[in-house]
Amino acid sequence: MTPPTKVIIVLRLLGIVALVEFAIMAGFAMLPLALEPYLFAILDTTILVLVVAPIVYFWIIKPYVTEHEALVEQIHHLAHHDPLTQLPNRRLLSEFLHKLLSSAARHEYYGALIFVDLDGFKTINDRHGHDAGDAVLLAVAQRLSKFVRTGDIVARLGGDEFIVVLDRLDEDADEAKPKAWLTCERIQKELRESISFQSLELRIDSSIGLSLLTSESGDADSLIREADAAMYRAKQEGKGRVVGHDL
Repeated sequence: MTPPTKVIIVLRLLGIVALVEFAIMAGFAMLPLALEPYLFAILDTTILVLVVAPIVYFWIIKPYVTEHEALVEQIHHLAHHDPLTQLPNRRLLSEFLHKLLSSAARHEYYGALIFVDLDGFKTINDRHGHDAGDAVLLAVAQRLSKFVRTGDIVARLGGDEFIVVLDRLDEDADEAKPKAWLTCERIQKELRESISFQSLELRIDSSIGLSLLTSESGDADSLIREADAAMYRAKQEGKGRVVGHDL
């Protein structure tokens, strides 16, 4: 809490108590009460507490608590999301994968981790500037989000690297694999559509690494590394293609 906020709260408390006490004293002066001093003090204190407490709660405590909760929520969001695209960042992705891997181990099903790296992004950034690059990243984030269901996640690792995690594709590996491949192909097709920026039509492609998420998968970092390695093989083989890890 900053010093000005402390001062404001103290001044409000003093103002509330002073005004309420003045009103109580004015009321007593108008009433013909003949009370012993200690009874008068008890009555005065009781009325003061009953009147001041709700005023302090609604005027001071509740607004401060609401503001504090909003600030905590904002800090949590900033710690777990990419500032440009507002997608989950690596930290939130790791937490999500940890839970997903535990669930896959318990229930014996297959999911997929899709590592997407943009081809041609650096050229756009260098030729047209960072604003154009940001427009591309935002468009990619929106397009990738089309492919996730409840229980899936899209994250940005940084730069032009994105992750799509698909939960519960199938309980059979032979059924899960073609579903994962189909999603990768649909992602590539969607990302090849031009992106409008000012008077420009920007175009990119994508190299994708695919790793199947199973009950035998390692931890989150190793799963990302596997898909990352597959993506680099896609780059080496000519870009604009999908390569699966051990698929």
